[in-house]
Amino acid sequence: MNVPNMLTMSRFVLIPLFLILYLNDQSIAALCVLLVAGLTDILDGYIARRSGQVTLTGSMLDPLADKLTMLSVILALLIKNVLPLAAFIVMAFRELVMIIASAIFHFRGLKTVPANLLGKATTVIYYAAITLLFLEQSIGVDVLWFGIALSFLASIIYFMKFRNLNRAS
Repeated sequence: MNVPNMLTMSRFVLIPLFLILYLNDQSIAALCVLLVAGLTDILDGYIARRSGQVTLTGSMLDPLADKLTMLSVILALLIKNVLPLAAFIVMAFRELVMIIASAIFHFRGLKTVPANLLGKATTVIYYAAITLLFLEQSIGVDVLWFGIALSFLASIIYFMKFRNLNRAS
């Protein structure tokens, strides 16, 4: 268990804390917890790559923590009627497909592709949209739909790279 993996694991702990705060009308505190989770996401990857501490465990847990965090956030926003149902369905579908596909790829011993730049940009846009939604800015929904569109484009690119990588092996 290295520092990057501990940072990743902390995100799993932050999910219930976020939910408790947000669902008990502590939205600013919940947003702060979410932003801390986002910061740990940035730090764990940076530290792992910079110090040569990239592990198979980390490469599996990091995207899982990301997906579960996002699923928790969009579910909470849906419960509070902040997020349109259509956006929730589309986002939840994509996140669940990515979790299931990653697990299948891993257990079949297939090589995985690291997140692409578009995927990272999507995450930043999601966090911006969520922040706007938490601050009750109506443009947050538009920003979120833009992020959703980018996420599907990033996924298509990811799966094409994945297919090419594993076809070449």
